[in-house]
Amino acid sequence: HVQLVESGGGSVQAGGSLKLSCTVSSSAYSGTSNRCMAWFRQAPGKELEGVAGIDSDGGTSYADTVKGRFTISQDNANGTLYLQMNSLQPDDTAMYFCAAARTTYCFIDLPSTFTSWGQGTQVTVS
Repeated sequence: HVQLVESGGGSVQAGGSLKLSCTVSSSAYSGTSNRCMAWFRQAPGKELEGVAGIDSDGGTSYADTVKGRFTISQDNANGTLYLQMNSLQPDDTAMYFCAAARTTYCFIDLPSTFTSWGQGTQVTVS
């Protein structure tokens, strides 16, 4: 398990942008090999939704609802995970979580495969 801490959430008007960050504990993180990092979100009354994932070789995957608007990236030097969110819509309002899986490739439709989770950061779009 690794320790993950999200930041960067807030309130923004529709059409605006936010960039979320997720720090990975330096004592535990030793690289991106054999690991998937991802962003999930959960809106009130809805199921946890996989938003975006990045695998050990930099390959990315996105939920259909955010393709073309969100971009996931990772700083290989320190493991920090980012989610750039553009053209935000009210339906994007949710608690956003970063997560890590002990898999080479990401399966963002299977949250049970992720073994480490951050505490979440709230994104509100009006």
